[in-house]
Amino acid sequence: MRISARVDYAVRAALHLAATGQDELVKAETIAGARDIPHKFLEGILNDMRRGGLVISQRGGNGGYRLARPAEEITVADIIRVVDGPLVSVRGVRPPELSYEGPARPLLPLWIALRANVREILEGVTLADIVSGALPPEVAGLADDPGAWDNP
Repeated sequence: MRISARVDYAVRAALHLAATGQDELVKAETIAGARDIPHKFLEGILNDMRRGGLVISQRGGNGGYRLARPAEEITVADIIRVVDGPLVSVRGVRPPELSYEGPARPLLPLWIALRANVREILEGVTLADIVSGALPPEVAGLADDPGAWDNP
């Protein structure tokens, strides 16, 4: 699985908003400068997040962005789906829409299992978890495994 720059920037921007608080508006320029994200790129990401119902924007001199829901209700999976599409796809196709024949037949359940595990992790971690520095125990346990940090 590859995490795109777009997803990385979107999650970091959402974390900035979560750390700021739900009622405070933050300008895109402020987020871009604080998180080292290209401003124009961030504007497009924030617009996608607005259309996807994750952030609310307000125009004007006192305008900016804020989370549309509490940080406890927004998962990393929500952000990825809004800015990048499905969590797992094969050649741009969702696994249930694939079919294989012959020796490749076991690939489909493999892709489905991969998707299930990715979902379990990304749907189980909220912005609030990350901002608090306390990942859910299942996720923290996976990251604590020394083998997880190896580069095979």
